[in-house]
Amino acid sequence: MKYKVLVALGSLLFISLGAKAEQIGSVDTVFKIFGPDHKIVVEAFDDPDVKNVTCYISRAKTGGIKGGLGLAEDTSDAAISCQQVGPVELSEKIKAGKTQGDVVFQKRTSLVFKKLQVVRFYDAKRNTLAYLAYSDKVVDGSPKNALSAVPIMPWSK
Repeated sequence: MKYKVLVALGSLLFISLGAKAEQIGSVDTVFKIFGPDHKIVVEAFDDPDVKNVTCYISRAKTGGIKGGLGLAEDTSDAAISCQQVGPVELSEKIKAGKTQGDVVFQKRTSLVFKKLQVVRFYDAKRNTLAYLAYSDKVVDGSPKNALSAVPIMPWSK
């Protein structure tokens, strides 16, 4: 029993790492008499390791009584779009390719075992950052994913 509690607490702590998202808006998709409606939520977050790259992610949020209490499992549906919003500054680790596959965003999508993640890759040959959004689960993840690429361009004021 203690093992399960430790795993659950560790998972919640791990999920809290990474960028924090700001909700931009949402739309209702299914009306629920009891509890909140099912929604598509749009959130924005800045890459914590790359200055001036912002990602927008849309994801399904389950409503109803379970959703309102935080007990529902959201679907693995998500979309992502990332943009350069100013002069991009890459760290030396990223330029050297030492940080491939870094998790830059995580959002819990079930009570404990499922989360939506965004992972950054640097394509040095094309001078581009690629952001992959996907959902995973401790036992059985989903192949659903979305990708956004940000070519690093000179920025003028």
